[in-house]
Amino acid sequence: MKYPHRLLEDVDTLASFKGWSKEVYEDFFRLRRGEIGESEFRDKYSRERAILSIDMTGFTISTVKLGELHSLTRILDAQRVTIPVLQEYGADLVRCFADDIVALFMEPGSAIDAALEIHRRVQLFNASSLASEHPTLCCAGVGYGRVLGIGPNLAQGDEMNRASKLGEDVARGNETLVTERVHDALAAREDIVFERQDHDDLLFPFYRVSESE
Repeated sequence: MKYPHRLLEDVDTLASFKGWSKEVYEDFFRLRRGEIGESEFRDKYSRERAILSIDMTGFTISTVKLGELHSLTRILDAQRVTIPVLQEYGADLVRCFADDIVALFMEPGSAIDAALEIHRRVQLFNASSLASEHPTLCCAGVGYGRVLGIGPNLAQGDEMNRASKLGEDVARGNETLVTERVHDALAAREDIVFERQDHDDLLFPFYRVSESE
């Protein structure tokens, strides 16, 4: 059946909505037309990165119960604590949107170390006189592997999806969850412990990370 409605084909207009750059849209159209192959597209955009996805607890419920400005100042406090950690541990990209933060690292060890340090500093901040009456906690998900360096976070693909799922939907406050690829890359480290987790709704294995005692 022929599609009966207008399709947006203009790459300048598509790029104006900030999904991908004009060049990426052009290359996707070339891929759809068969002018380039998948291998050529991946060779151009693929790169290896560790992805740290940070989410904050209680955003929705705090908005309902305490008001939107209170919730937004909780996000401000969390960003004030977490972003310096990401900078110190060598993140080469940091993006914030609402109560989410995404950071990219060259290797997974730095991403895990940053996540664990974020939890430590958030707890210190929440115990200080600077914290609000209802402070937030952070949840972390870490992935590692080949991603496409496109989109606002310059990382799209399977490991990005998994890290986001773990950080935003599965992890609880003060918890760091990692994908199997992260575990395999760092299983030999003796200063951290990996605990395999079970979750009926997920189609991939993942691990909880904590510091060795």
